[in-house]
Amino acid sequence: MENKLILKIDNEDYPVKGDFDPDYMKALAEYINNKITLLKNNQYLPHQRLGMIVALNIADDYFKLKKDYDELLKLLEDK
Repeated sequence: MENKLILKIDNEDYPVKGDFDPDYMKALAEYINNKITLLKNNQYLPHQRLGMIVALNIADDYFKLKKDYDELLKLLEDK
């Protein structure tokens, strides 16, 4: 089932449509908004630079979680 939704990210509307859970998409937008809020810290950053810094932060979160996951799998395999 195709869903349509408008996500508000950094006070801008982003229409999305596709086969997704709307609550999940809203949670993703909230996660991104939280990252933006932390990075802005009352300073001006052009949207392109802010987007790149947010992307790097999210990639960092992913790599840390992936490392933890891989270490956990290794521990389970060793038992």
